[in-house]
Amino acid sequence: MRDLHQYFACCLAFFSAGFLIVATWTDCWMVNADDSLEVSTKCRGLWWECVTNAFDGIRTCDEYDSILAEHPLKLVVTRALMIIANILAALGFFSLLLGLHCVKFLPSEPFIKARICFVAGILLVIAGVPGIIGSVWYAIDVYVERTSLILHNIFLGIQYKFGWSCWLAMTGALGCLLAGAILTCCSCIFKDLGPERSYAYSIRKAYSHAGISMAKSYVPTRTETAKMYAVDTRV
Repeated sequence: MRDLHQYFACCLAFFSAGFLIVATWTDCWMVNADDSLEVSTKCRGLWWECVTNAFDGIRTCDEYDSILAEHPLKLVVTRALMIIANILAALGFFSLLLGLHCVKFLPSEPFIKARICFVAGILLVIAGVPGIIGSVWYAIDVYVERTSLILHNIFLGIQYKFGWSCWLAMTGALGCLLAGAILTCCSCIFKDLGPERSYAYSIRKAYSHAGISMAKSYVPTRTETAKMYAVDTRV
């Protein structure tokens, strides 16, 4: 049962980390709303902005200014949070791979492998926190900005709503939180039935095998009296 939970958490962590990375480096965090009366689709990401013509499908992208240039607080904070989430999610996933029982890394140390899985779960939980904060804050800011324009009857030619990259970031962050929760909870639930007991059993088994082999290899020497009795019986 413990192995099944680990494999499920590993698959979930793989897809969640991939979602976070893809969301960070794609350009559709904001997309123009359907009621903006535009003939092209405009998407804004964390690093560049792209425009796709609705008639011929030609797509052009413009990168933002340098990282050191002045940017809106929403953009700067979301960038930092997503980069932190990407690094922690990747570390958590690779740590989890080393802790799986099917991976031949420290095969004779199940206790250490269980601890590695626990640490991987903690890393995934921590990775999900900045990911969900950054994506939800970005989405709320976009929603509030558009709502305020609609309430004040202000039409600026284009209005934005949050796009699929933002949804992908939320999904990846929630997946990291779920995978980390599964790993940490399973490490606590199966603590008494897990690697500690199997480790002790392996030690006892090793000692029993050693004792049997020593017993088989031990052959008592024949004393002089035994040799005399053997000679008498032959005579």
